[in-house]
Amino acid sequence: MFEVALLEPEIAPNTGNVIRLCANTGCHLHLIEPLGFDLEERKLRRAGLDYHELTVIQTHPDFQTFSQHLGTRRLFAFTTKAGRCYSEAAFRPGDVLLFGPETRGLPAELLESLPDERKLRLPMMPGNRSLNLSNAVAVAVYEAWRQQGFQGGR
Repeated sequence: MFEVALLEPEIAPNTGNVIRLCANTGCHLHLIEPLGFDLEERKLRRAGLDYHELTVIQTHPDFQTFSQHLGTRRLFAFTTKAGRCYSEAAFRPGDVLLFGPETRGLPAELLESLPDERKLRLPMMPGNRSLNLSNAVAVAVYEAWRQQGFQGGR
């Protein structure tokens, strides 16, 4: 299936919601440190309910280590700064969907290292800053999964 990566997530309940989403869609989750919370934090556990055991979660000490783990898999970065809409991408199983920290998004140098076709945005009304992280991840994951005919789902 797909892999979701959160770079330096800051808000425990958002990550808990993403854990639950990954469990329900068959995605693996990568958390790239530093994290803005402890993985044992009650708010994280509450938002993720008992789904921690139902998904694969890997923690990486930094983006460089995570990048080495990726190998040849395709990485799609979600950012409000992209020109390409997420629905224009043709996702394939094994693709990695990358999201940045809630308060600042993905770093400019990381975005500059990617080709334009791998930088995607979710449409919003003019003047708005961003969507909630867990909502943005849900939109992207379900579009990628939809393109695969919701394979493995019921």
